[in-house]
Amino acid sequence: MKVDVLLGLQWGDEGKGKIVDVLTPKYDIIARFQGGPNAGHTLEFNGIKHVLHTIPSGIFRENTLNIVGNGVVIDPVIFKKEISALVELGVDVTSNLVLSKKAHLILPTHRLLDAASEKAKGKEKIGSTLKGIGPTYMDKTGRNGLRIGDITEAYFLEKYNTLKQKHLSLLAQFEYDTSELDAMEKTWLAAAEELKKLKHIDSEHELNNAMKTGKAVLAEGAQGSLLDIDFGSYPFVTSSNTVCAGACTGLGIAPNRIGEVFGIFKAYCTRVGSGPFPTELFDDDGELMQKEGNEFGATTGRPRRCGWIDLPALKYACMINGVTKLIMMKADVLSCFDNIKVCTHYNYKGEEISHFPYDVAESLVSPIYEELPGWKQDLTGITDLDNLPIQLISYVEFLEKELELPITIISVGPNRSQTIHRDKALA
Repeated sequence: MKVDVLLGLQWGDEGKGKIVDVLTPKYDIIARFQGGPNAGHTLEFNGIKHVLHTIPSGIFRENTLNIVGNGVVIDPVIFKKEISALVELGVDVTSNLVLSKKAHLILPTHRLLDAASEKAKGKEKIGSTLKGIGPTYMDKTGRNGLRIGDITEAYFLEKYNTLKQKHLSLLAQFEYDTSELDAMEKTWLAAAEELKKLKHIDSEHELNNAMKTGKAVLAEGAQGSLLDIDFGSYPFVTSSNTVCAGACTGLGIAPNRIGEVFGIFKAYCTRVGSGPFPTELFDDDGELMQKEGNEFGATTGRPRRCGWIDLPALKYACMINGVTKLIMMKADVLSCFDNIKVCTHYNYKGEEISHFPYDVAESLVSPIYEELPGWKQDLTGITDLDNLPIQLISYVEFLEKELELPITIISVGPNRSQTIHRDKALA
């Protein structure tokens, strides 16, 4: 068996959580491979709306094992809150949730460093979620980090205090207020104790052995491909590899063990925080998109910037991920428009190009659009492919031709049931 990978192709918030939940019955294991509580994966089903941050989106399926992989960074406080919320819904997390011993821990001082760094940048801030993600990955690459496997060791507190002192020295340089640290630390240490109740595993062995025995594995990405630390719109990116290759390093899976790569995108485009956004709308269309799509961050609550779909960026994301199947989300949001615009090319420094360049700053790039007829029809109650409006099918076929990949699922609402399958193998 091979590992299938599911990831976002834009700047995040594509709807990955819903689709993982939809596809989970076909898999024995769901494994998160990067990111941390900066993710917000929203699931809606049976009258329940739930947001997950670190825990894989297969957690509501009783017979599915959920693995938090080594590439993920974990804040014990947020993780504990996630678990408590699931327990209230009747989910037995002790039976189907395990943590990689090699996953790194977010300390309270990581969060303070994140806030201090962002404040110091002033107008040049990157739009961090302030969850301590970046500083934690910095300690990971700097070989100073604390990991899940350290929690149960006798040296844990000594190692924790050593790292804390390093952080306090840095915070002193920022002249940042640390008066809240004692209270934060008390809560954090109590939450870290709670993590001991979950099973800690050598996840790379667990996953590879599972494949040998024929178990189906789905790797779940967080954030979006255009936020990748190497291939995203740097420096306005996250601190991990959000692309398909991140599943190899974030789970211990060899490249030749990757199977299908499901790429998820919205029928339009959004972005949270700072950074370039070539198709961003600053008019009534953008406001309407935001309102109809309820475009507010699941983690931060910040309003998402909205714009038309961007094909040069989408083609780029498909290329670097090796996408095999596409999944289009939020088609229902565009039902309010008479006409739909598609960015097919850029005007880049006075030249027309169709690729995603090194820098997509507003001063360098302007979108070139093609206009297609809208469908002006409520899609949210449609359950059958044959009942979709012809204008939507034309839109889908246009995108398929441009992207040279099949769109296998169309989402027409946030609920699990509001999912139209064009590939019966995924139904």
